[in-house]
Amino acid sequence: MDRRDFLTTATLASGAFALSGCNENNRVAIDYSKHPKKSDDVKSVHINRGRKTTIKLATSWPGHFPIMGVGVERFAKRVFEISSGSLEIKIYPKNTLIPALAVFDATSSGQIDAFHSGPYYWKGKNSAFSLFSGIPFGFTAEEVNSWMLFGDGLKLWREYYAKYNLYPLLGGNTNIQMGGWFRKPIKSLADMQGLKMRIPGLGGEVMAKLGVNPILLPAGEIYTSLERGVIDATEWVGPALDIMMGFYKVAPYYYSGWHEPGSVLELTFNKHSWEKLASEHQAMIEVASSETNSNMTYEFHAQNIKALQKLQDLNVKLLEFPTEVTQAAKIALAKVLDEQSKANQDFQTVLESIQTHLALSKAWSDVSLDYFLNNR
Repeated sequence: MDRRDFLTTATLASGAFALSGCNENNRVAIDYSKHPKKSDDVKSVHINRGRKTTIKLATSWPGHFPIMGVGVERFAKRVFEISSGSLEIKIYPKNTLIPALAVFDATSSGQIDAFHSGPYYWKGKNSAFSLFSGIPFGFTAEEVNSWMLFGDGLKLWREYYAKYNLYPLLGGNTNIQMGGWFRKPIKSLADMQGLKMRIPGLGGEVMAKLGVNPILLPAGEIYTSLERGVIDATEWVGPALDIMMGFYKVAPYYYSGWHEPGSVLELTFNKHSWEKLASEHQAMIEVASSETNSNMTYEFHAQNIKALQKLQDLNVKLLEFPTEVTQAAKIALAKVLDEQSKANQDFQTVLESIQTHLALSKAWSDVSLDYFLNNR
């Protein structure tokens, strides 16, 4: 029996357990007192054949946005398929129901059931949240997934998000990102002084130490701000999405990056909504989110390698930051991490877990991947 058959069988299994009707917000109201417990602490609720559960999910991306937005749409379709239509996830792209950067609060409060975005956008809630996306000069996509799934990452993430009534799942990874588009070339550290740059997360904190003014802007405002000189530079993701945004038309200098070597995206649920879901539905969502996490990571790679060739055909200048900028960034990162650790115990706890895992990963990469790439 393959995974789809197994999950479909689970969906249609027992009709002995029933969910009560959906409320006005399309969330299932469950009377746990009518259902047996799996243990003293975990309640078992199963799917009632023929009853549909609907989840409202808002994103921080425009509708049908390549890779990220489309990836969430595929996730919703996949859940619908493997649940045989008993679980529907309605997607609300940014600003159709919730503003792009308000999805965290809307899900936390129960206004919606779930969202798709990036953890570093919420560092104002808890600075430790930025670490779950990754850190400059840190985890690659493969490394951060290994820490999340087989280290302490997911455990810590869920522990801290629970304080905001949230339950996160891995929802993709951008893979390694480029360093950004600049209206003027960066020839020295002095050229960074006073630059207004759209850049979030810890990368923005590091840039601030280098004299840059980091600015947080949603996707729809970046190009216009760059064109009008409101900002001098922007990072976004990588060639596949950057070429679509048209940044090369107004900022022709494109730099390799170190600020986001493998940034995590999230499928995060309102914790109460999650706990009300039938156990089979939870399992289906977990399976589909794992699939989404892998597919999005690989699709970014596949699309980036094609888009890079197109950018080269457009005579975009592909550059590296001067050595003094990169070295100054490493020093700045150390200061940022030290300051944040002293200010927030949660940050320090997560950072220590990352550093332990990353040290082991570096040792392995040096004798395996590094050797291979240098000799390929």
